[in-house]
Amino acid sequence: MNFLKKNAFFIIALIFVAILYLFPSVKLKLKDLFFPVAAIENAITLSDTDYDIQLKGINVPDTNLKAFKGDKLVLLNFWGTWCPPCREEWPTIQKLYESRKDKVDFVLIAMQDKEEDVVEFMKKNNYTVPVYIAQSPITNHVLPKVFPTTFLLDKNGRILLKEDGTKDWNSKSVHEFIDNFTK
Repeated sequence: MNFLKKNAFFIIALIFVAILYLFPSVKLKLKDLFFPVAAIENAITLSDTDYDIQLKGINVPDTNLKAFKGDKLVLLNFWGTWCPPCREEWPTIQKLYESRKDKVDFVLIAMQDKEEDVVEFMKKNNYTVPVYIAQSPITNHVLPKVFPTTFLLDKNGRILLKEDGTKDWNSKSVHEFIDNFTK
């Protein structure tokens, strides 16, 4: 009994870490609760060169990322069918797309993937978010170092949000953040 009293903090901490490890959804909820939206990337604006990415459409027509500059916010997501954290966040991106596609252009770029694998993934899960495969080089300012990586860009290409890793994109804080920039 004395052992439990002396080590109660460490036992509770160990249980908490085990829960986070065993249940990734708990980690996402806590992250969204305590860190609702990543910090705005002050003064970082993508250049025209950064925007010049030729995109082959999977479930939409081919285009260039430049076509999305100037109209709406752009949610630019780099992911892969081979990436478990990417697949984990997909349902939340789909829900955000369904509710905010009138305010935000969605550009999800499948990386290191075969086109047929992406098509199969989209059909199997009934996802309708616009998906592309890059057909030209991506600059180092945008090229992700981890997957998934998501940018929320304003109409001029300023990075409002950059998230390296999984996020619940259908959370109240994300909706409020988008609504604040689209009023």
